[in-house]
Amino acid sequence: MLDSYDRKYLDLAIEQAKIGWQEGGVPIGAVLVSDREVLAVGHNRRVQMGSAIRHGETDCIENAGRLSASVYRNSTLYTTLSPCYMCAGTSVLYDIPRIVIGENHTFEASEEWLRSMGKELIVVDDEICKSLMQMMLSERPEIWAEDIGEPV
Repeated sequence: MLDSYDRKYLDLAIEQAKIGWQEGGVPIGAVLVSDREVLAVGHNRRVQMGSAIRHGETDCIENAGRLSASVYRNSTLYTTLSPCYMCAGTSVLYDIPRIVIGENHTFEASEEWLRSMGKELIVVDDEICKSLMQMMLSERPEIWAEDIGEPV
């Protein structure tokens, strides 16, 4: 169930996604929250940093810095797009129990696995998240293919 706090933090992730797009990258944003406190924000910066792994979720978790395991275990990760296996694995590694997903029409690789690992997933089906990814697919398809490990 999406409450007003979830909406607020998903909107913050959307703002991060827009920043990524404006920088010439992939429009995926993420926010890590614990006890209604924003611990970190991030966006996909693979293009901007020449990185193989700076997806929105991994950028966000990296920006959080070193945190106690108890903090992660009491947190929610907000992401504008359903996580890939790398980002899902990071969430499982740090035992983040809850993930709010903006949209999963464009990409839905890891949701079944995340659920099997006991994670609570809330899929919002947000129109802004979907439109950002539609822009990506129509204007930068080769970058999207690279981002998800697909041959061009």
